[in-house]
Order: sequence, then C-alpha cells, then structure tokens
Amino acid sequence: MAFSTGLSGLNAASKDLDVIGNNVANAATVGFKQGQAQFADIYANSLFGAGNNTVGIGTRVAAIAQQFTQGDITVTNRQLDLAISGNGFFRVSNNGTIAYSRNGQFSLDKNGYIVNSNGDHLTGYLAGPNGIINSVSPVDLQIPTGDLAPTATKKITGQFNLDSRSAVNTTPFSITDPNSYTNATSLKVYDSLGNSHDVNLYFKKTSVDTTTNNATWTVYASVDGTTQVGTGPIGTLTFNSSGSLVSQTDSTGAAVTGPITLPTIAYGNGAAAGNLTLNLTGTTQFGNSYTPNTLTQDGYSSGRLTGFTFNADGTIVGTYSNTQSMVLGQVALANFNNVNGLIPLGNNLWSESAASGIPIVGVPGGTNLGKLQAGAVEASNVDLTAELVHMITAQRNYQANAQTIKTEDQLMQTMVNL
Repeated sequence: MAFSTGLSGLNAASKDLDVIGNNVANAATVGFKQGQAQFADIYANSLFGAGNNTVGIGTRVAAIAQQFTQGDITVTNRQLDLAISGNGFFRVSNNGTIAYSRNGQFSLDKNGYIVNSNGDHLTGYLAGPNGIINSVSPVDLQIPTGDLAPTATKKITGQFNLDSRSAVNTTPFSITDPNSYTNATSLKVYDSLGNSHDVNLYFKKTSVDTTTNNATWTVYASVDGTTQVGTGPIGTLTFNSSGSLVSQTDSTGAAVTGPITLPTIAYGNGAAAGNLTLNLTGTTQFGNSYTPNTLTQDGYSSGRLTGFTFNADGTIVGTYSNTQSMVLGQVALANFNNVNGLIPLGNNLWSESAASGIPIVGVPGGTNLGKLQAGAVEASNVDLTAELVHMITAQRNYQANAQTIKTEDQLMQTMVNL
C-alpha cells in the first residue's frame, strides 16, 4: 500500500508543479488568471466501512481552481486596448460560437469588425443613425466606414448685446449699404446636401419711445451676402429702459414669445428649401459695445470617420472630419454566478458550463459589471514571487513522496533477504 500511497503523492506533486509552471509561463499573458491545484485525501472502501484506525491510501487532485482576482491595469495608449476594472468578461463570437475573455487586446479587421488575435469578434450593441443604442441583443461590433450624412440647419441661436448708445438709423435698409444698419454678424449654415452658406444678420436701431424709453431694433438677414431673406425685416426686438428684451415680432409683424421663424430660404443647387428659426433669448441692450456673446447653429456637412474612442460605460464614440461626433455602439460584458465553473479553452478564452450558470449580459458599469478603461490592458494576476515559493514547496513534496517509495523498497528488500 505504501507504494501506491507514495505514487499518488508523486502524481499530485507533479500536477502541482505543472500548474505552477503554467502560472509562471503565463506571467506576462494579458488577462491570464492563475490556477491553483487543490487536493483531497483517498480512503479505501471496505465491506464494513472505514474504522477509526483506517489508514488512507494517498491523495488526488480534486480540482484546478482558477483565481479570478483583478490583475494590474497597465496603460498602453493603444486605441483598441481595453481593460475591465471590476467584474465581467468580454463576450466574443466565432461565427456564432460565444466565448468569454479578460484579454482586451483588440484590433480592426479589413471589414471594420473589432477582433482579438484569434479573429473572434467582440460583441456589443450597435447604434442607429441617430446614435441611439439598440440594446435588445448583443451582435458583432463593426465600426461603420461610410460618411456621416449631412444635417440641414434648422435652428440658429444667438445672444447679443446691442449698444444702447447707438443712434436711431433712418437710412433705408440695403445689404450692400453698411450705413443702412447699425451692426451685423455672420455664421455658416448648411443645406440638406451639406453645402455651407453664409447667413448674415443685420441689426438696425429704428426707434426709441420717448414715453416708455423702450428701444426697437429691426432685424434683417441675407444668404451668402447677395440674397436678402424675404422682402423686408425678419423681425423686431424691443428693449425696456433696463436693457432687457421685452417683446419680439416676426416677419409678418406678429408678436412671438420664442424663436423667430424666418421666411423660407431657397438655397438652390438641388438642396431643399431651408426653414430656420432664430432664437435671440437673452439678448440685451446695455451701454456697452456691440458683442455677439454666443452664435450657434445645429447643422453640419457630411463627414468622414477620423477616429473613435471608448468611454468607461463601453460606448464607442466616433469623431468625423466635420467636427461632429456620433455614438457608434457599446461594448457588452458578461458575468456568471460561479466564474470558477467556466471551462478554460486556451487562447485566453473560457466557455460557460452548467456549473458556471448562464451568462448575465449587460453594459460596463451595470449591476455587478466593471467599467472599461481604454488604452490599457489587464495584466496577468500571477505573483511570480509567490509562485517560486510554491514551486519550492511542491518540489519538497515530490522529494518526500519519492523518499516514501524508496523507504518502502528498502523494507521489501530486507524482507526478501530474510
């Protein structure tokens, strides 16, 4: 019996050394989780069961348990490197076969899919044309390479200070006569085809009520400096003696309380007619120089993808040559009730099993899921110093079990000699 007991010890110690050697070999493997050999003793069965003086017949490897502790986050500054800080696994697909990984070293293939070194596709949720994520079910993440479609300008928002010291201007308005208006400013707007146009806004102080001291300014507009929007003013602004905007009218003379609707603009060149509003809320008339405090519009030309970034919640944000940005998708993560039940597949991959339970899929930062850090990877969680100490211990165990067999052999030889 001592031979079999010693042999079981040799086998167990050898397996322990195998596990330690694998840990050491993968000390530099991104996303690797170290293993630990776990042992159990063995007792022989008998007809009457085991008694209090029963001697065991050795040991066996009960399990190789992987330790899913967090590895150090190492900054790489590589755009497609991703690290999970916290729980969860990347979910990757190989022609529909799903596996899970902590290795976030990804790249783009020729078709724009985000892939690992095995060619497996990273999965997540894609965004629609409006940038809204479709989170129904994870799909292979693909970075779109097409141009971002243009958006025609619909809203112009401006906030100005019109100088209260300006004199009333009685010269008939003309876009070609600078003396016919008090102040002017310009901004670019876009038609439905993405062509840019210059819209000029002209402010003309037209009257001051001697009773209320309210001042009225007339607003005109032109397109590309050559075509006046409409045949007259696009609206008027009235300020009280404190310099606050108290009333507005549109091009028809009707009072408005919000944005002024401009007459329809014919851009030409095959573009749809422009229907714009002008929001001048917050415009003042103080005794300071004319100042355009803010002037923005909501249109843009077409754009080509110039890059993309990952946010902590896994959203992929594309940047375009027209200075716009758009959400392209979102990385999905998965977690399990029992991560130790996962089946290692090699190549930094695991698969689910009955012991692990079904995957709980969500987005980074969700319930029991960690956040993403872009431009970084998670290093192996192997502690080399500790593994070298374990190696010495396993070596001593191997030598001790070998000595058991050697001693039993000597005893047997003595008996034979008798």
